[in-house]
Amino acid sequence: MNAVITRAAFAKFSQPLVSTKSILSLLLLSPLGAHAADTPTLNAGDTAWVLISTALVLLMTIPGLALFYSGMVRKKNILGTMAHSYGATALVSIIWIMLGYSLAFGSSDFNQFIGGFDNALLSNIGLGDLTGTVPTLLFVTFQMTFAIITVAILAGSIAERIKFSSFMVFTALWVLLVYAPICHWVWGGGWLMADGALDFAGGTVVHINAGVAGIVLAAVLGKRNGYNRDPMAPSNLALTLIGTGLIWVGWFGFNGGSALAANALAGNALLVTQVAAAAGALTWFAIEKLVRGKASVLGGASGAVAGLVGITPAAGFVTVAGALAIGIITSLVCFYAVNYLKRLLKIDDSLDAFGLHGVGGIVGAILTGVFVSPAITGKPLALSTMGQVWVQLEGVFAVIIYCAIVTFIIAKVIQLTMGLRVTDEDEYTGLDLAVHGERIE
Repeated sequence: MNAVITRAAFAKFSQPLVSTKSILSLLLLSPLGAHAADTPTLNAGDTAWVLISTALVLLMTIPGLALFYSGMVRKKNILGTMAHSYGATALVSIIWIMLGYSLAFGSSDFNQFIGGFDNALLSNIGLGDLTGTVPTLLFVTFQMTFAIITVAILAGSIAERIKFSSFMVFTALWVLLVYAPICHWVWGGGWLMADGALDFAGGTVVHINAGVAGIVLAAVLGKRNGYNRDPMAPSNLALTLIGTGLIWVGWFGFNGGSALAANALAGNALLVTQVAAAAGALTWFAIEKLVRGKASVLGGASGAVAGLVGITPAAGFVTVAGALAIGIITSLVCFYAVNYLKRLLKIDDSLDAFGLHGVGGIVGAILTGVFVSPAITGKPLALSTMGQVWVQLEGVFAVIIYCAIVTFIIAKVIQLTMGLRVTDEDEYTGLDLAVHGERIE
């Protein structure tokens, strides 16, 4: 297998408590450690934790995100909305092992920008190969779940009007042309990683990427028929709340598992994740009470998700105090984005994927640079606060620009060939019956 410094390896270097043997094992993953005397060894505890974390991240998509989104659409589109999460889970799994992982984490002559084909169909990766102290095949699967949920998140922007076949084609192309390259930039040894951009568990790779792709795709698709005219109230907020709970629990695997070890760093990641989510929920409740006189349950769920998104890039770098601030600030900004920025943009972001994930990811990425703490990294900071914030902004803008341009091109090609949107009649009937031939009685 090709040796690269993964985000987990960087996280291990950042923790205060790590053995000499672990450091040597990690150094073997980088060019600097190519001649180290020690060899990586599998750690059963680390492996068990990443196995659990992988399952937790998959739980975030199916059934978590599927329920979260489906409860917010009209009854006639519940199954169609769930199909996006389930379809993404199936298709991205295959695309990832065929080529996605290799493009994200493999090496090539252009390895600052994209990986190569050396690990296509997971070739050159054996049962005994390790990434850090866990099997590389497990790392492949863990990363697969991140690619899956990224696609499922962006689907929230285009709910209730996209053709399922077109969504699946878009998914395959987008994972290879957008997700994999950006993943390589940040986690696979690419140029943003080299510049020192911090993204512990996916603020840029997952959330900004998904949010930007979602709103670009929504703009190409156009608004739902009757948008801002006909009632489009959520059909079943109980589903959304159940989904929120599953997402919240699954996020412990999302952030805690990104340490790739059962250690103090993972413990801190779990704690700051809980604090940020709680702070986000309480902040949204409070704002709604002040602005509207009532604190809605949907608002509380949105605030929790905003807090979770905000802490994602920072979970391996900040203290509890930093997490509290990130949860509050991200929730405040996302509340504005969902309720006011959305109107200014005049784009039908159906389920606020951009307002929560895109905007939340941007805020979280920037605040990571503000609150990164040597108490968590275990060593003096390489950059000043302003210097780190500048690098974080570099990553934010690079992801936004690249994702927006390539997503637009993919969407227009599909629109001009097979079409993106269902017919007006099918949209009126509902995607459940018109596209899938099923409905909820």
